[in-house]
Amino acid sequence: MSEYLVIRIDQSQIQLANWIAVDASGAQRSELSTGTLEEAAADIGEREVIILVPSTEVLTTSVDIPVKGARLLAALPFALEEHLAQDIEDLHFAAGTRRANGRTPVSVVAHERMAEWMLALDNADITPNTIIAESYGLARIPGTISMLLANDLVFINDGSDIELVMQGVSPSDALAAIGALDDGVENEGEDEDTPATLPRHVLVYCEPGDDEQYQHEWIAMRHELDSVDVKLLPDGVIPRLAVTVATGSGINLLQGQYAPKKEYSGVFQPWKYAAALAVTLGLIVIGAKTLDLYILNQQESELRQTFNSEYRQMLPDAPDTDDPLAVIVSLKRRIGNVETPPLFLQSMEQLARAMQQNQTANIQAISFRAGAIDLRVSAPDVTTLDNVQRVISESGQFRAAIQSTDQDGDKWNSRIRIQEAGT
Repeated sequence: MSEYLVIRIDQSQIQLANWIAVDASGAQRSELSTGTLEEAAADIGEREVIILVPSTEVLTTSVDIPVKGARLLAALPFALEEHLAQDIEDLHFAAGTRRANGRTPVSVVAHERMAEWMLALDNADITPNTIIAESYGLARIPGTISMLLANDLVFINDGSDIELVMQGVSPSDALAAIGALDDGVENEGEDEDTPATLPRHVLVYCEPGDDEQYQHEWIAMRHELDSVDVKLLPDGVIPRLAVTVATGSGINLLQGQYAPKKEYSGVFQPWKYAAALAVTLGLIVIGAKTLDLYILNQQESELRQTFNSEYRQMLPDAPDTDDPLAVIVSLKRRIGNVETPPLFLQSMEQLARAMQQNQTANIQAISFRAGAIDLRVSAPDVTTLDNVQRVISESGQFRAAIQSTDQDGDKWNSRIRIQEAGT
């Protein structure tokens, strides 16, 4: 079972802390320790690290915004801007999991404070998995007001959306502040899933000394409410807070710019030999294909040189050609030794169709050489020339390409080459 080292940073001195190890079920795995962050780092081992930061530095609230993920984080500053005393540029916003009533819990803390905590942890060689406001260590129980007394702090929640930390107040003052001592006071802005009134049952966690101090308040509160249960914490508040946060309660402040950078080296470590083998095999295949292509290119070059040599023996004035096949086909057509119908006649038929559809165009010259027909065509505009080229090609048997176009006065002259589509 996973184990966690829960470290609570001291409210007055960042370098000091209390810490305890717990597992995912909330069972305690070590004694409560007190000391510096460097001393706490020595107890981490293979455990995940949860950092509890002072709730007096973190605003906790909730919003009703129907978006998630990065869009929610982007919208939070503007949704809460009018409720905050500081500029939103100076604040860091983190969101939790949307609750059943549709509202999303939010934590807000100053960038300056986050920077101080991160620097102190880094100096102590502590890499936290989670940073949570300590008030989230007080579990939320539906239908119950929960309170936890820690020195001069009172953590309180109503099991729904109210989640506060108050300093220098008594338990009864905290209940009065949220309206729990007023009969029939309704929660405004809640939906049908939230009770119309605050719960009438109170659960209090405190150390034995606080229990003795507030005995008279417990009696008075029991007269005002349905019930008041007091749970003593003989080992202090840290084990109580650790049990709750180890089960995943709270909002992790490590979001947005503070989110931990993903380390992929550990993920790929088990596959490094297989990956190296795959890369080597890929290089071998690429090398073999490259060698084959080089050999084929050399053979093609040699065959082309041989053809041009033989061709010049037949026609001494003939230039070298890069397309021996087109020369052979042209020679076959000259001597009538070709299985396909004559290219020239069929192309003339397609050309006639094109000129009939574009009567403003005129043919200036026609030449036929090496299986290709070259036309010189004039027209009053470029569009007509494009139409001629398109009509010749649209049959699919021929491919017409405009080789050049220039303007002569009010006429446009173009050279068009016609070839069989497969050449």
